[in-house]
Amino acid sequence: MEPGYVNSPEGVNVRNPYGQCWRAGYWTPAIASEPCDAVARASAPPPVVAAAPQPEPAPAPQVRPEPAPLVQAAPEPPRPVLQKVTLSTDVLFEFNKAELRESGKQKLDEIAGGLKDAKVDEILAIGHADRIASEEYNRKLSEARAQAVKTYLAQKGFGEDKVRIEGRGEQQPVTGDDCAKMGPERASNKKLVNCLQPDRRVDIEVFGTREVAATGEQPAAGATAGQTGSGAGSSTGSSGSSR
Repeated sequence: MEPGYVNSPEGVNVRNPYGQCWRAGYWTPAIASEPCDAVARASAPPPVVAAAPQPEPAPAPQVRPEPAPLVQAAPEPPRPVLQKVTLSTDVLFEFNKAELRESGKQKLDEIAGGLKDAKVDEILAIGHADRIASEEYNRKLSEARAQAVKTYLAQKGFGEDKVRIEGRGEQQPVTGDDCAKMGPERASNKKLVNCLQPDRRVDIEVFGTREVAATGEQPAAGATAGQTGSGAGSSTGSSGSSR
């Protein structure tokens, strides 16, 4: 028996000819019941199914730009050499000293005199020594002698900023094996000292330009001043040996 509906004494819902339950006068939708009336039931919402993540598109391949071709700078043209001369330190200095001898000053005067009509950009004076004594001693001696040449040339009108010096000591000998096995390497061994004479030298190289008159001849490149010894551009003396 359902409350809110007309029931028979037997407790059965009374229905009309259409099979519908008779509702009592106090029936309200709140007391509706089945099978007379359909009862609304709350239905659970369908579960939310998360969409499967879509795979990210593969990144487009990066195309590296072609590197710009390397442009090599054109090598600088060699500087014009006005003069290149090798002076024996036996002519320039006393043995084991760095003060110019009078004969050395004369040779430097010849060089300076030959450059009066030239535009000198730079003068390079490189001192060399033989292998007698220690390597450090020879380097300092060769540098001091190159400095003496620089100081003298500056007095002849060439600014000290234009004269560059180097002291290479015994690193660049020119005698090779000619003086091998000649006894102890000391200053008292005159035979060895004389043999190593070509190694004791000062190389002077002058860079610049020279204007030549229209009727005159242009001097040959690398012409030297005061060549008195054997070999191109060398000056030697016989007044004693000098380390």
